[in-house]
Amino acid sequence: MDAVGVVTGAGRGMGLECARRLTGTVDRLVLVDRDGASATAAARELSGRGAVVEPFELDISDAEGLTGLARHISGLGTLRAVAHAAGISPTMGDWRRILTVDLVGTALLAETLRPLVTRGTAMVCFASMSADFAPAEPNPPVEEALDDPLDARLFDRFRAALGPSAEDPGPAYSWAKHGVRRFVRREAVRVGPLGGRVCSVSPGIVGTPQGRQEAEHHPSMKALVERTPLGREGRPEEIAAVVAFLLSDEASFLTGVDILVDGGVIAALGAGVGP
Repeated sequence: MDAVGVVTGAGRGMGLECARRLTGTVDRLVLVDRDGASATAAARELSGRGAVVEPFELDISDAEGLTGLARHISGLGTLRAVAHAAGISPTMGDWRRILTVDLVGTALLAETLRPLVTRGTAMVCFASMSADFAPAEPNPPVEEALDDPLDARLFDRFRAALGPSAEDPGPAYSWAKHGVRRFVRREAVRVGPLGGRVCSVSPGIVGTPQGRQEAEHHPSMKALVERTPLGREGRPEEIAAVVAFLLSDEASFLTGVDILVDGGVIAALGAGVGP
């Protein structure tokens, strides 16, 4: 059967670059994006590079739509690779929407695709270096809420655990991405016996349209770039290269872990060095 790859958030930025890398590793590639026009344009751009590429318009937090996606994939062949890059950042929604897309959407996607997992299936979920900005001290009530992302009471539990600060999109984003990292560890245990793997990748500041939008609203991001040991922001293709490795057979013993791809800024902040 044909090997099938799926990329979410594939219309632009890091998702598009992940899709570009996967065209040579699978037979059929499904480009998922909430913006159908962007997905269609990306499919047109990537066609002829190896895989048969097709767009699929979908909001990743739409459970019914995800069921349709899984049905479509199963009709194409065997699920081989999933790069889940879809997500929103603090300027793109309120705290509820951020949790819904970034954390709940990740859990919904994994749950829906889990029946398609077989030996050799690999998934990479996008977290963020911002997860390292969450308080170092454990917060059991918050983590218990994040560890049950499909609970209908998620928002209430999260708000009760953090208080008013829960409604700040910045911290909500950091906590959501922290939740993604924790989810990946648990999902690795679930799919391992099926022969599947799942990891997360945490990009630092990357030169994408979404990243530039955040930088316009948060001048502090410039200071983080200045403290990055490599002295620059990342490029989308650099993140995609790491994702491609994690999805490849060369990473066949790697699962349940997060890979921080940030140019060393978290290391610099932790060591108290830099400009």
